[in-house]
Amino acid sequence: MFLKQIYTSCLSEASYFIESEGEAVVIDPIRESAPYLELAKERNATIRYIFETHFHADFISGHVDLAQKSGATIVFGPGASTGYQSHIAKDGEEFRIGKISFRALHTPGHTPESTCFLLSDENNKNHAIFTGDTLFIGDVGRPDLAVKTELTMEQLAGMLYDSLNTKILPLADDIMVYPGHGPGSACGKNIGKETFSTLGQQRQTNYALQPISREAFIRSLTEGILPAPEYFSIAASINKNGYNALEDLIEKAKSSKNLDEFKNLRKNGALVLDTRHADTFEKGFIPGAVNIALNGQFAIWAGTLLDYDQQILLVAESGKEEEIITRLARVGIENIAGYLEGGFETWSAAGEPVDTVTSIEPESVKEYMDKGWKVLDVRKPGEFENGHIDSAKTLHLQILENNLNELDKNANYLVHCAGGYRSMIAASILRRHGFTNFVNVHKGWSAMQKVEGLNIATGPCEMEKKKLLAEVGK
Repeated sequence: MFLKQIYTSCLSEASYFIESEGEAVVIDPIRESAPYLELAKERNATIRYIFETHFHADFISGHVDLAQKSGATIVFGPGASTGYQSHIAKDGEEFRIGKISFRALHTPGHTPESTCFLLSDENNKNHAIFTGDTLFIGDVGRPDLAVKTELTMEQLAGMLYDSLNTKILPLADDIMVYPGHGPGSACGKNIGKETFSTLGQQRQTNYALQPISREAFIRSLTEGILPAPEYFSIAASINKNGYNALEDLIEKAKSSKNLDEFKNLRKNGALVLDTRHADTFEKGFIPGAVNIALNGQFAIWAGTLLDYDQQILLVAESGKEEEIITRLARVGIENIAGYLEGGFETWSAAGEPVDTVTSIEPESVKEYMDKGWKVLDVRKPGEFENGHIDSAKTLHLQILENNLNELDKNANYLVHCAGGYRSMIAASILRRHGFTNFVNVHKGWSAMQKVEGLNIATGPCEMEKKKLLAEVGK
């Protein structure tokens, strides 16, 4: 048996390739088929099945393209209905490849059709479970992302409690747990840093697997969930109904624009998306451009922040254009008008107006605060509550652009996130909307909390954990 986890950092997504005796299964593939077809070729294997653990809301799965290219059968769990040919598995149905087998375990909760796949080795011993978004490392899937359903979030949370306790917890401690996502994904509230574990470890450390009541579980799971990014509903619908081939999209979007063509499209409402590193972007960029750099969780933030109906113009490092288009396609962004030939250098060399962002080092934060500067923290609420500057204003990046009215354009702000990636996105949004009195803090909270003299506070997050532990004790 050969098992490989294929982790895509910009999506915080894990897919899997499992092979035995020249037959293979792919689980939750990303949009491009190449990684799986190349593995199949290396292993001299035929992909027999593509298992989809549910209708993904945070990325576009590659199941349709991969099935067409490999001849594999797409498999969903009970209750799924698709706009393309697929096999809807029964609860407990077995699929065999080579000397190993998979059993579909219907585990509704994250979504009604959510299904885990239990792998048994050549000795018929349970070896691993592929949990999709049902069970993460340190967390479980949020219960509010189902494709159009009459079920409430509380009802789905209750179904997830039942799924965990009747389908997953009875399994042995030594079974490997391979989830669909790692840290940074919006499909859970606080996913751990690891991308795999054992069920025994999760039984000890995952709050959702503790012996709490059904009511307490529902309450803990549904409280404090951030609103889902708007693109989630779009992605889930695409995954359910199908999509155009990735190659066709790339061919159409990979269109070089000269300066005049670029300026005309920009003038007519196209958004300029600058994908260069934050350290490069801050030194000079096209006014109004939004910076989402390729070196971070690019696809997640592009899907979260960009308008799917607005045309996008790319500013990129030479040779990165196709990669950018592919990574945008992973979250269903296809309205790409093209890219500026020669990149930002073409713009600046022509003498066009250029904007900049000022950044400071963390050691200077206290000096600025002593002069009356305010702190704007754009991290997620959970990050903020675990530690922040006592007087800081919190507006996490997902909601920043729609809540700029909470900020004073005449005030001075120190903008920071955890490490600097998100704060530069925030800085570009602020500049786009006319804010000028701010600086970006390099290295963010990871370095700021080590600076002496800053008044650091914690929020209700720790108290909520104590409440949950109290419930466990009862």
